[in-house]
Amino acid sequence: MTVRIFNTLTRRKEEFMPGDPPRVNFYVCGPTVYDYIHIGNARVFIVFDVVRRYLNYRGYEVKLVQNYTDIDDKMINRANEQGITVAELADRFIKAYEEDVQTLRVRPADIKPRATEHIPQIIALIERLLDNGYAYISDGDVYYDTSRFEGYGKLSHQKQDELLAGARVEPGEKKRSPLDFALWKQKKEGEPSWESPWGEGRPGWHIECSAMATHYINDTLDIHAGGADLIFPHHENEIAQTWGADKRPLARYWMHAGYLNIDDQKMSKSLGNVRTVRELTTIHEPLDLRFFILSAHYRSPLNFNAELVAQSRVGRQRLQEMITNLVDALSSAGDAADEAEDKLKIALEGAGKRFIEAMDDDFNTADGLGVLFELARSCNIYLQEGYPYNRGLLEKVLQFYRDTNDLFEIVDIMEPGSLDAEVTAMIARRDEARASRDFETADRIRNELSSRGIIIEDTAHGTRWKRR
Repeated sequence: MTVRIFNTLTRRKEEFMPGDPPRVNFYVCGPTVYDYIHIGNARVFIVFDVVRRYLNYRGYEVKLVQNYTDIDDKMINRANEQGITVAELADRFIKAYEEDVQTLRVRPADIKPRATEHIPQIIALIERLLDNGYAYISDGDVYYDTSRFEGYGKLSHQKQDELLAGARVEPGEKKRSPLDFALWKQKKEGEPSWESPWGEGRPGWHIECSAMATHYINDTLDIHAGGADLIFPHHENEIAQTWGADKRPLARYWMHAGYLNIDDQKMSKSLGNVRTVRELTTIHEPLDLRFFILSAHYRSPLNFNAELVAQSRVGRQRLQEMITNLVDALSSAGDAADEAEDKLKIALEGAGKRFIEAMDDDFNTADGLGVLFELARSCNIYLQEGYPYNRGLLEKVLQFYRDTNDLFEIVDIMEPGSLDAEVTAMIARRDEARASRDFETADRIRNELSSRGIIIEDTAHGTRWKRR
């Protein structure tokens, strides 16, 4: 079996063949750091976090670059509104972004470049475009000449005349065609600027990613990814820039996460329905949000509302409870073998194959989750009927969930016997206090355990615990 990826460029699933296996060069467009990220942004970062993890799981050595756009019109306008510098604004929201994605269990990229730290690379890329005849200078600004690139529109699958119909020239722009785009903008009052061969100014948005990607990965990228909203013009323009400067494709595979709506409406400030991760994680468990996002195929449109997240919470807790029961059962397991064990063995073998089939097929996390729940049902039946339990079999099942959770990270898997003696004694004292109706002591112990990151759950089967 091999990994197959839906390539936006070709509009079909293709066998994944990196340029220099097992190494994989992976670039994901990061946030523009002028505000808190919203749940639509989070979908992109969670999805490609799982893609990266799965490629590692399949034996690839992934190098992930994810940039910060820390200079553009939005950054400048927001900084001016708040009376601070663009750099101060960027520092604040880079910190906020890293806190928010850590809450959602997104692992940090290997390289996290800022656009403003790569002005020399940006200028050098623009100079190559000018030398090759793909760019022109107009009254201190530098523009890319889209008429020079025959392939312009191939990522969005639109012809240039179709693109022209929806293009417009912004006030102050002095470009030859509405499709041309700024590579370098002449200095304006109140804006950060840098010296360049064309005078003081700042880079355009599109050139930033091309310069950072080619600086850290001096070869065609294996995967370039982002949200569907970046297909045109951002990623289209990146393709044009790299070809114009270096006469090579920017990436072999283009991946795009689908749109996320709020209550069946497009998320927008004008509708007042933008939901930030910072806000939502005060209402919902972060792992419930992660589970919700992975419950749909990454290319499919996804509708967000509180009811759907609540359904995700129920499903995730069901999986969490099964794993907790599995860990508990290991403490009393031995070497017994019976018919129930054979059924669980067969279910486990099938789950391993189906999970890889699902994930190899364009990272189908929805089907992958379905496999986890199918095995959970078989495991629940075994735990109800199979006593005395077989330790070896339960350890294999638990290892399967460890491995898959290392990819999805939607539950907390505690290890058998991982509570130290003091915490075990505290739980026992709390159980005694509850039995004697000393609820004040029971609550005090619960709060103390919570401060140590241990969450207590009282169930019909006794006290359960999990790490925060």
